[in-house]
Amino acid sequence: MSSGSDLLKLAPVMPVVVVDELDHAVPIARALLAGGIPVIELTLRTPVALAAVERVATEVPDMVVGAGTVTGPDQVKQAVDAGARFLVTPGCTDPLLDAAMDSGVPFLPGASTVSEAMRLAERGLTALKFFPAEASGGVAYLKSIAGPLPGLRFCPTGGITADSAPTYLALPNVGCVGGSWLTAAKGDFAEVERLAREAAKLG
Repeated sequence: MSSGSDLLKLAPVMPVVVVDELDHAVPIARALLAGGIPVIELTLRTPVALAAVERVATEVPDMVVGAGTVTGPDQVKQAVDAGARFLVTPGCTDPLLDAAMDSGVPFLPGASTVSEAMRLAERGLTALKFFPAEASGGVAYLKSIAGPLPGLRFCPTGGITADSAPTYLALPNVGCVGGSWLTAAKGDFAEVERLAREAAKLG
């Protein structure tokens, strides 16, 4: 996996996971993997997030673990040092973009406007995160920008559900979707695996 474009091919749904309890990280990753989803985005929104990345990277080597909600250059280094194999940002500042590009790991930079997407394309980035998807126009928005920005593909994230995911995935400029619904049942790892199996079939 050498680029952001490769990230879009790993699974139809990229689980976006907030880990509050460190002991849940590995069981969640194993349940997703058992359900056919080999990728997980652990968001840096909790005090245990970096430790969760490290634990999954060490104990579930077949899982492609990434760090999400990366908002600053310091977090880029911390995430990569913890074992993150990719990065996801909600948006992009110049320092964050420079750090991510220098990190040596693929990443999905966040964009929600045409200008942001064009700016990232100018830096050679063609696989982007569209966030917050539903709040920014959703399926209709992505349809409308496919014509003027034909070289870009997206992982829309934010407000997407199991019901709306297929509509997004049917768009030619969508490679996968990000979703938190797969791990909404906190601590119910059998349910996580069941939802992962359903999500894997969307591809």
